[in-house]
Amino acid sequence: MMNTLENFQQNGFAIVPNVIDAATVSALLNDLAGVRSTDAVKQRAGRAFGIRRLLELVPAVCALAESRVLRALVDPVLGSDAKIVRGIFFDKTPVANWKVPWHQDTMIAVREKRQFAGFSAWSVKAGVVHVQPPVEILASILTVRLHLDDTDETNGALRVLPGSHSHGILSDDAIQQWKAQQSAWVCAVPSGGALLMCPLLLHASSIATHPTHRRVLHLEYSAAKLPGGLEWYGS
Repeated sequence: MMNTLENFQQNGFAIVPNVIDAATVSALLNDLAGVRSTDAVKQRAGRAFGIRRLLELVPAVCALAESRVLRALVDPVLGSDAKIVRGIFFDKTPVANWKVPWHQDTMIAVREKRQFAGFSAWSVKAGVVHVQPPVEILASILTVRLHLDDTDETNGALRVLPGSHSHGILSDDAIQQWKAQQSAWVCAVPSGGALLMCPLLLHASSIATHPTHRRVLHLEYSAAKLPGGLEWYGS
């Protein structure tokens, strides 16, 4: 884990293979296939390609998020007080094959809107309140992207710009400068492996050239306490 921790701190991401076994992957896929249609589920051709409120809709994911194997990834980065604060499911298929431009993840999910200095850009997605917090809160988050399929350039693997996580929230001009100056790293992750990532790391995703599936559990953890009566949605 030491090399993983060093890579994460220096580059803003790290890839860890063999986090869960094939039987666990299969069980998760069965649970995901059984999710009922709600406002939190995006579907095309009868298949879900996006699920918000994942932790409440798929209890097995919530249990996995607090399991020994995932805490072994989270605790060395954030400490044992960190909690799971959000879960999302993504899939790229031939009928749901999209491009995501270079960006940082700057929004968090909270239980209700409470105005407080430094929190802005309030919105509601799938019935959940979202807000952009101060950069210190964003820097406190660890994203664990658990892959349920082998993922590479052909099926829309995430691309990242190493080191961009340590420069705060970047303007559009700053993002363009990073694109021009830094080579992108393709995060090829095997099924059962995980990509650890700081939300402030610049990342993008291309349209899959050979789309089959690119199923990912996007899990966010933080040990930070929110001010002003605000509460993490997933805690």
